[in-house]
Amino acid sequence: MVYHVYILANACGVLYTGVTRDLERRVGEHQRDVVDGFTKRYEIHRLVYFEAFGDIRNAIAREKQLKGWRREKKIALIRKENPRFGNLSGRLWQGTGRN
Repeated sequence: MVYHVYILANACGVLYTGVTRDLERRVGEHQRDVVDGFTKRYEIHRLVYFEAFGDIRNAIAREKQLKGWRREKKIALIRKENPRFGNLSGRLWQGTGRN
């Protein structure tokens, strides 16, 4: 089983970090505003970063680590892999699933 830690952003740059075992499904839920909450309230729909893990404990530990980071450090991490803050969800739908 593969687990993902992911970061979403909205047009204003508000960030959300989460963990899931089904990245495609979870990103789709965020984009369709299926669940009330932070991402729906702030229209956070763009997948800008993700990492894969084989163990849920490692994924949860990484999610907690990222959530503890200052905004500037998160942005630097995203820009390293995704300099334009582009929406990576298209890669999921195309089946490449790589960051």
